Formats: sequence, structure tokens, C-alpha cells
Amino acid sequence: MSYLKKRVDSFKWAFNGLKIVFCEEANARIHLLATIVVIALGLFLGIDRYEWITVLIAIAMVIAAEIFNTAIEHLSDFVSPEKRPAIKKVKDLAAAGVLVTAIVAVVIGVIIFMPRLLTLF
Repeated sequence: MSYLKKRVDSFKWAFNGLKIVFCEEANARIHLLATIVVIALGLFLGIDRYEWITVLIAIAMVIAAEIFNTAIEHLSDFVSPEKRPAIKKVKDLAAAGVLVTAIVAVVIGVIIFMPRLLTLF
């Protein structure tokens, strides 16, 4: 297999991973909806370049965390279909990672958007 074909295939597989997470995971769809709302709000309120950078990093962190969490859950279920305390601990830790990134994203959103929203009202 040529080098270029391998690179193209790796992108196809990555995009397939995005399709899987957004089609099969309800929480990922919630994050996607929040992303759309935040981007629309950022456009409406005219946030500056550095605020956009911060918002986009926060969005990427949350979505990446959700993808990693989903991968860990699927791998855990494959390795151990039966319920085990150790597997539950692994899944809970992965979910906690998503929670932490989501909380930080909300705080970033409040810091960036709240002052602008308060001036509108």
C-alpha cells in the first residue's frame, strides 16, 4: 500500500469515527448542539479573535474527551462484557474526564459571553 493511500485511508477512518460518535452517542449530539449554539452566539455577539481561539479550544477539548470516553467504553465492553468493578471504575474515570472538560467549557463561555449578554439587556 502506498504512503499516500495510507494517509488518505487514515483520514477516512478518522471521519468514520466522527460519524460513529455523532450518530450513536446521545451525549456527543448534545455537545454538537451546544457547539452550534456557541458558534452562532459568538457570531451574533462578535467575539474577538482570541475569544474565538479560546472557545474553539474548549469545544475541541469537550468533543475530543467525548470521543475518548466513547472509545474507552466500547473497548471496556469488548474486553469485559460482564459487569466488573474495575471496568466500572475505568468507565467512570473516562466519564469524569468529559465532565471536567465540559465544566471548564461552560466557565469559559460564561466569562466570554456573559458580559456581552448583560449589555444587551
